[in-house]
Amino acid sequence: MSLDRYLDVVGPSGLSGIEDVAERRRRRQELAAYSPEAAAPHDVTIRDVSIPSTTDAQPAVQVRVYRPHDHGPAMPCVLYIHGGGMVSGSVADDDGKAMELARATDSVVVSVDYRLAPEDAYPAALDDCFATLTWVADNQQDLGIEAHRIALYGPSAGGCLAVATALLARDRGGPEIACLTLVSPMLDDQPATPSNLMNTGFGAWSREANRRAWQAYLGDLYGTGLVPPYAAPARATRLAGLPPTYVDIGDLDLFRDEAMDFAQRLMWAGVPVELHVYPGGIHGGESLAPEAELSVRTRSRRFAALRRTLAVPPPDSTAPSGA
Repeated sequence: MSLDRYLDVVGPSGLSGIEDVAERRRRRQELAAYSPEAAAPHDVTIRDVSIPSTTDAQPAVQVRVYRPHDHGPAMPCVLYIHGGGMVSGSVADDDGKAMELARATDSVVVSVDYRLAPEDAYPAALDDCFATLTWVADNQQDLGIEAHRIALYGPSAGGCLAVATALLARDRGGPEIACLTLVSPMLDDQPATPSNLMNTGFGAWSREANRRAWQAYLGDLYGTGLVPPYAAPARATRLAGLPPTYVDIGDLDLFRDEAMDFAQRLMWAGVPVELHVYPGGIHGGESLAPEAELSVRTRSRRFAALRRTLAVPPPDSTAPSGA
């Protein structure tokens, strides 16, 4: 998609300038139709599954499973958590991105259609993501995956939910997560960083849109000292025990400083971290210009790191003699 096409669909102020949530969701769906991957795939099997929620009081969770053809019975798995500021986005909107991820990493990708705010505020989305992680770990044979090679992958708001899901998994004693991949993650509900104050979002995501999104997601918790780290991971004070984490962010992204701060605090906690800050990168730049040199380079490096991390042997494997 070209920037001109993007502006034709969403208007001169971009998605972040559309205050009405229903209209923003509609425009986002329209943008998805222009994805170069929108055509029916010939090398990826896709199926929709309704899975149990964490409690009987909650609705079933809808997920979409992508499996590349011509691969062995046991593959890595990537749990894909879409972006959209907690208020928009869907599995269907990110079909092309999920298919590309499955192909590029030779992994089964499970994309979760979590509930959105403001209709369903915190912790609804997180409950759906954790239920999906648990279902993936419990159904490894049916999915054709290995339980020790499950990654969480989250762009923007999906990065927030990926970290929150990992925190829950750590604190509840599982399921095991091999690694986190955070793409321009949305982590801080009360940012007052230089990058947040200086950068406008360039029409993809603005300070004002970010504030409204957090208000919708947190509801009555917004602006209080009661926001838990499971809702806004920047508030987490204990990060030890989280899985190895890959973070990439553009230097013109309003989330730059919170992403860099989180990566640094992970390192201080002893978590292996790979951090990339890309000059000239803006929030949502890969969606606005997927074929741009920076977008291609960013995805290539990210996918290579994910393939490398997921190429881990099973935990009971025996090291070669003399190793």
